[in-house]
Amino acid sequence: MGQFGEMIFMGTGTSQGVPVIGCSCDVCTSKDPKDQRTRSSVHFSFEQASIQIDTGPDFRNQMLREKLADVDAVFFTHEHQDHIAGLDDVRPMIFRTKKPMPLYGQERVINRIKKAFHYAFEENPYPGAPKLDTTAIDDVSFVDINGLHVVPIPIFHGKLPILGYRIGDTAYITDVKSVPDSSLKLLHGLKTLVFDALHDYPHQSHCTLDEAIEWAKIIDAKETYFIHLSHHMGTHAATEQRLPEGMFVAHDGLRLKVSLD
Repeated sequence: MGQFGEMIFMGTGTSQGVPVIGCSCDVCTSKDPKDQRTRSSVHFSFEQASIQIDTGPDFRNQMLREKLADVDAVFFTHEHQDHIAGLDDVRPMIFRTKKPMPLYGQERVINRIKKAFHYAFEENPYPGAPKLDTTAIDDVSFVDINGLHVVPIPIFHGKLPILGYRIGDTAYITDVKSVPDSSLKLLHGLKTLVFDALHDYPHQSHCTLDEAIEWAKIIDAKETYFIHLSHHMGTHAATEQRLPEGMFVAHDGLRLKVSLD
């Protein structure tokens, strides 16, 4: 089994995406492709498994854009619409493999998915409905997907307890305001940290850029990439100039190596 894989930034924008409908600010009218941000999610591709974290409303177009065909399991950070709305678009993988799609998340999140996509869970579902196999992972230390260990990282989205995930030397932390000490221990020794940085002015449930930088310093990964940027942050190029050494602004389509060693 392969010890190296790839993390693909499917989307790096906030819930409205960038550009925002009807906005004519410098970011929304930027000609730089890195300022075109779909809703945040990430895809881990390994020889033994392909893992999707969150399926936002842009999921289908993201898969087509990145020429990806396979998903072995979907992990959810939380139940907000910009992170679950595209779940129905896992149907092509289900139809091709003739197997239900495994879904993992907190019990609260699974219950929300069952409500939002109720037609997939009915006793006699419509023949074209997706077949979904749900597992609550509130208290597990890791989930094994074909030998690939996915480690849930409990964090707080404001006051809402949600999950980040670690695979090998890489962790994905979106929609975060604070990280408990117990979770900081799970983030020790990272090569790559992906972390939420909404914009510069305070928000009750997301980190500002300055707050995200402080958390990145505490976690002390070799490299940190910021995601979930709103159009209020400024352009990709201008924001990167403000960052300390070893910290970067992610963009849609960026690919980074992930090691399991």
